[in-house]
Parts: sequence; structure tokens; C-alpha cells
Amino acid sequence: MIPSFLLRRQAVTQRRQLVKALAATPAAILASSWTAARAQGEYPARPIRLVVPFAAGSTPDVFARIVGDRASQGLKQPVVIENRSGAGGNLGTDVVAKAAPDGYTIGASITGPLVNNSVLYRKMPYDPFRDLAPITFGVHQANVIAVTPSLGVNTLRELMDLLRRNPGKYNYASIGVGSLSHLSMEMLKSLTHSFVVHVPYNSSPAAVTSVLQGDTHMTSLAPLAVMPQVQAGKLKALAVSTAHRVAQLPDVPTLREAGVPMDGSAWIGLVAPAGTPAPVIERLNHEFVAAMRDPATREKLKAQYMDAEPGTPAQFAAFMKAELAKWGPVIKRSGATID
Repeated sequence: MIPSFLLRRQAVTQRRQLVKALAATPAAILASSWTAARAQGEYPARPIRLVVPFAAGSTPDVFARIVGDRASQGLKQPVVIENRSGAGGNLGTDVVAKAAPDGYTIGASITGPLVNNSVLYRKMPYDPFRDLAPITFGVHQANVIAVTPSLGVNTLRELMDLLRRNPGKYNYASIGVGSLSHLSMEMLKSLTHSFVVHVPYNSSPAAVTSVLQGDTHMTSLAPLAVMPQVQAGKLKALAVSTAHRVAQLPDVPTLREAGVPMDGSAWIGLVAPAGTPAPVIERLNHEFVAAMRDPATREKLKAQYMDAEPGTPAQFAAFMKAELAKWGPVIKRSGATID
């Protein structure tokens, strides 16, 4: 039998060894382990803020509300939409980039603030490739080139001829510099060797309203924004931007079919602040991917002309880099910059 004083001495020695081991362990590793454990065991413990960098009623807003509502069921916490529009989507996306990386502030953003603005803006408040963590790709959607009937054109080629004959006479509305809404029209300008005035707005409803009121003559926007006005006879749809025709718009040709060698998607994706723990990103990815794969949610998105293609964070990161390689040269050729 071991004497009690030896047992006490052994216990003291073990405690001292444990203290030394903990002291030798980097604090970052301990903090990371603690954060990961918390994330796996307790996250989310309160509502999640989903920031949309455009106004209510915009296509990113509609996407966020549809998908956020479904994801909240799996997360077992409300997903609260917050609209923070301005600066071509940079303002709201910067809110996400600078938020605490704890999974309680995420964003639903588009090609401008996530990719193209890094080329357009001389100075960005954040770096989308350094300060944001991709969660998942969301949806693809076509843009529709639509014009006011007062222009008297019925095809994209007729529009191009009109612009070529009247440089500087017409203008177009977009949802901001760097968006597909802007770049698709800049490509048309380049191909027509014409000057058409760009008038940016902070949302698709505002851009459509400007065309309806006669403040602008044409626009390139998601079907959700323009098709109700096309169906009412207040706008004419001349082409869609995607490589293939939109199933719900079988009579509207693609840009390539109309003679413009270009295609593009007005996509939306989900991001979090850089540094968000991997277990939190994994949980968010799991729930939002599940939401977009839910048949009822897919049908709701399809009714808004959105095709869901969720995937892994790595796939979304690679897609963003590919988009930069695709559109960066287009932006530089256009000469568009923002101080």
C-alpha cells in the first residue's frame, strides 16, 4: 500500500506537469480549439443577420428572403434580413467583411461587390478575396436587355444600329458600376462603337422605374425586375445574357443568337467574414445548401427566374477567381473606374 504522503506528492507533481504543458501550448491553438468546440456544440445560439447590400425588392433581397427562411428551419434560429445598399453594393458587403467572425453576420452579394468592384474601384474598403469567406454559391440568373417601346426597336440588332447612328443621344440604367447590368451594356457600347450614358441606381426596382418614367431608355436586369413590365407591354425584351435561353422566356434570344459574342450570369452567393471558424462555415454551408436543394425552395427560386447551384466553399472561391479573370479585362477595356 502506497503511503498517503506519496500519493499527495504524486498529485502535486502531475498538476505541475499539466500547468507546464498548458503554458507551453500556443494560446492561438487553445483559443481555436475552444472556438471550434463552441461552434460545434452551441452554434447558432441566437438569430443570424443576413446582410443584403441592395434595397428591399432587389433580386439579392428576394433570394435572401426565400433561402434564409428555409435555412432558418435547419439552423433553428431566425435568419434576419438587413438591407444596407450603397456604393455599388460595397457598403453592405463591407459591413459583412468587418463584422465579428462568429457566424452571426453573413451576406448575400453579387458579382460587383464580390469580384468586379476590386477592378473598378481605385480604393476598396475591403478585399473580397482576403476579407470574406465563401459559404456557398447561390443562384444563376440571366439578365434581360429591355428597352422602352418609344425607341421603336424590336431586336437587339436594331438597337445596336440605332445607338451607332446616334452616339451620346441615349442612356441606360443599371444597378451599379461593376454589375452584369453595367458590364453587359458596356459590351454593347464597345460593339456599336457608340457612346451611351450610364446612369447607375442602387436597386433593380429603381432602375426599372427610371426607364418607365422616361429618365433612361434601356436597361439590362434580371427577369424578376423587368418581365412584369414586359408582360404589361411597358418594356420590350430584346435578349438574355446567358449562354442558353431562359426556360420561362423561350421566345427571347440569347446575346450570341442576336449577334453579340458574349454571355454572363447575374449570380448571387453567400459569404461570411474572413476568420469565421471552419465548423461555423461548414454548418452554414450545410444548412443553406440543404435549403437550396429543397424541392419547394427550388420551385420558389425558379418562379423568380433563379437557378440554384449550391456547392462547397472551395468551389465558390474558385468561381469568384474565374469571374475576375473573365470580367477584369472587360472592365479595363471599357475604361470604367471609380475614385
